[in-house]
Amino acid sequence: MAILINRPDDMVRITTPELANAYIEEQIASIKEQVGDKKVLLALSGGVDSSVCAALLIKAIGDQLVCVHVNHGLLRKGEPEEVIRVFREELGANLIYVDAVDRFLDKLAGVDDPEEKRHIIGGEFIEVFAEEARKLDGIEFLGQGTIWPDILESEAGIKAHHNAGGLPEDLQFELVEPVRILYKDEVRVVGKELGLPDSMVYRQPFPGPGLGVRCPGAITRDRLEAVRESDAILREEFAKNGLEGKVWQYFTVVPDFKSTGITDGKRTFAWPCIIRAINTVDVVEVTVEHLPAELIDHLVQRITTEVPGINRVLFDYTPKPPATVEYE
Repeated sequence: MAILINRPDDMVRITTPELANAYIEEQIASIKEQVGDKKVLLALSGGVDSSVCAALLIKAIGDQLVCVHVNHGLLRKGEPEEVIRVFREELGANLIYVDAVDRFLDKLAGVDDPEEKRHIIGGEFIEVFAEEARKLDGIEFLGQGTIWPDILESEAGIKAHHNAGGLPEDLQFELVEPVRILYKDEVRVVGKELGLPDSMVYRQPFPGPGLGVRCPGAITRDRLEAVRESDAILREEFAKNGLEGKVWQYFTVVPDFKSTGITDGKRTFAWPCIIRAINTVDVVEVTVEHLPAELIDHLVQRITTEVPGINRVLFDYTPKPPATVEYE
């Protein structure tokens, strides 16, 4: 069950260290009251929301927190290794690593409905956590980095979030969600005051279902790898061109259709790669970042020559609304 807390209508937007520290103190007291001397199992993706959630829980209950990082095969290139290095080696977190790549991808095979994919990924996450919890003593709570836009989009029926609308009915954990009523920009301010490094606080947002929602249609391992490799090229080029940290979110999408192309004088029949680069404050409304033509040309050249299976590169100019951030 969840302790349902709604954002107060008169809540002041957290924009200053003073407001952030007041929120931190309030949440520490709330977490201690809710959890007592029990243990909390936290889904730690390494993203902004789960990282700030982890920092709050560590501050409140210390070693009663057990972090679990699940590699579901839908993470960005090098991400599992980075999470282990930062949290286990640098921050000293009690971190359990679970390799569940085959388990997730086998369950997702042939599934092309976006909501069904989200529910499978969310449900499988809970199953993995339950299995890890059975190996531990005193686990009664599940920590989650749910934020306010997740709640709003789930309630509006726009899409189910794995941590807001996709939990199975037989969930045996009580939820602890210390950033549930915060917008993304507020989460970052709180994270700074908790002492998290900028690389974590200002890290690009990443959806709970990972690259699964950037591989529209039924996920195949080769197309998923095309998403992963093209995304790595995009992130590398943004860093080289001084756009890292200046653009709120940027990623690639590889949809499930092919078109004719030419490589080395021979016909190809391959996927397109769609680039999305956007800015926002609260994720409720999103604007498009217009990239320099030279950068787009360079991205086209790199992606079409370095990523197997891609012969076109497109750029998405659509704001939110009418589009959402992700494609599924």
